[in-house]
Amino acid sequence: MSISKLAIACSVALGAMTLTLAPASFAATAEANPKAVKAKPKAKTTKAKAAAKEAHPLAMSVADKEEADEPNTTGSASTDFNCELGNKITIYTNATDDKHIALRWKKRLHRLSRVGTTTGANRFENRLYGLVWIGIPAKGMLLDSKQGRQLANECKDEEQAKPAAVVEAPPSLGVLPVTGG
Repeated sequence: MSISKLAIACSVALGAMTLTLAPASFAATAEANPKAVKAKPKAKTTKAKAAAKEAHPLAMSVADKEEADEPNTTGSASTDFNCELGNKITIYTNATDDKHIALRWKKRLHRLSRVGTTTGANRFENRLYGLVWIGIPAKGMLLDSKQGRQLANECKDEEQAKPAAVVEAPPSLGVLPVTGG
């Protein structure tokens, strides 16, 4: 058994003992061995940090608060997207603000902010909830960046869902049509 595992086992045993001791016994133990009683505080997990932010709304940054609040869609143009597996998404855009969109997903409205790309795709994110909307001319997709998975794919609005026009190939220049006679 390694020294670190032994130290952890001793810490756990000591912690269990301190919980069962009476306060007077605890004071006696602390006097006898002060180093053994001190324990390192555990680091906060991301869930604990998120809960702390929700418990203390003043602790949230302005950007987090904007992402947490449900956006106002009054006067916004809406576009409905039908996705694979029967998923539906509605995107609300405002002509005066091209830096943000509102996205309705699973009966909840989220505010997403534009993120620059080198490909020309429209990318919007809500870092608080981990939502990422990527729109390209052929389709859109919704991703969950926290869990690293797709939420909706092959999302198309009415215009994108129209079948592509069939373009006839022009006759090749080197071959003339055969005519009888």
